[in-house]
Amino acid sequence: MKALKAIMRKDRLFIRVAIGFVLGVLLGILLPDLSIKTKVVGDIYLNMIKLMIIPIVFCAVFCGIANIRDGALLRRIGARTVILYVVMFVASSVVSLAIAWIIRPGLGTVFDNAPTYDPANLVTPTVSSFLANIVPSNIIQAAANGDTLPVILFTIVCAVAVVAVEDKAKPVLDLVNGLSSVMFKVLGYFMEFSPIGVMSLMAFSVAQYGAGIFGALAKYIGTCWLACIVTFLVVMVLPVWLYTKVSPVKFMKACGKVALVTLSTTSSAATLPTTINVSVDDLGAPEDISRFTLPLGCTINMCGGACSFCCLAVFVSDFYGINLPLGTIIFLVLVATLINMAAPGIPGGGVVLGASFLSIIGLPFDLMGAISGFYRLLDMAFTTMNVEGDVAANLIIAKSVGEYDASRAK
Repeated sequence: MKALKAIMRKDRLFIRVAIGFVLGVLLGILLPDLSIKTKVVGDIYLNMIKLMIIPIVFCAVFCGIANIRDGALLRRIGARTVILYVVMFVASSVVSLAIAWIIRPGLGTVFDNAPTYDPANLVTPTVSSFLANIVPSNIIQAAANGDTLPVILFTIVCAVAVVAVEDKAKPVLDLVNGLSSVMFKVLGYFMEFSPIGVMSLMAFSVAQYGAGIFGALAKYIGTCWLACIVTFLVVMVLPVWLYTKVSPVKFMKACGKVALVTLSTTSSAATLPTTINVSVDDLGAPEDISRFTLPLGCTINMCGGACSFCCLAVFVSDFYGINLPLGTIIFLVLVATLINMAAPGIPGGGVVLGASFLSIIGLPFDLMGAISGFYRLLDMAFTTMNVEGDVAANLIIAKSVGEYDASRAK
């Protein structure tokens, strides 16, 4: 019942954001001078999102790892599960980057005023500078400076330590779980400001760039959906077929049942009961393994997140006429791999983490306001990929420990 109420609240927010988006477009067309002058409202909205990045990343990553309490199963399949999730995420990133670079959604659009950005702000770290930056001498100062990567890695180490000492760390876990509830509530308050922020940023975008912004955004949406479809076929259907011997038809039929829920709820957590039932009943996966890998996948296996981050980076870089060197591309995949763990359970999580991701690699995140106006259309595809990636990984893990037979699939 709580999950249903949360979904209904999310839908109401989406409707209000959609109304703000439309009003922003009209305001940008009818009152362009006013739209440019009132951009400060949108800037405040982006600052509110940026303000929550560090606390949300800390709470989500810490709780996602530290709340894993099945130590025996964790020791048995935990390492291979995490490794597989990372491999799938990187593979999804490579496929998504390839699709985005073929289509180049940010190019070929005519703007009234071409957007500009200083390429010197782009982050292309060396190995030595990267290692030095992610291990700071003062974690409090790193958090105060908004350095997300050191915070993520420090949080991972602390969460693993909490799991290792078990009951002795229960007060710490209770404290962070409580802090997490508070931070998500604060973020929920801030997200209520989204309709006004989106209206302001969309009005500015239309007034500044003209009708060309719509062509660019439509091309970006199409690119994201295509990247998700190709990722599903290459990273999920193909490996499952080759390794577990489950026919593509049976696997895609089962995933279709999951997709019906994800497309309507855009929530991995709300889809979890369906994901487990489909995996066990339709595909014949072992129940004990499924009840471990699938909830864990809701936390750290985000193939749709890979599509989201990579397409976003290519779109924004092309939009501002910035070339992404190989070093930055490798860095952005690494950043996306680490930061995707903070995605689950965040209202408007894609907008918050998208802004964080762009900020880390040195790209402007002003477009997140415009993107958030139709993010539900993107979230449908990304969430579906996240959950279907969990289903594929679950079968592969079960097969790897000798507990899966393809003949069980219906």
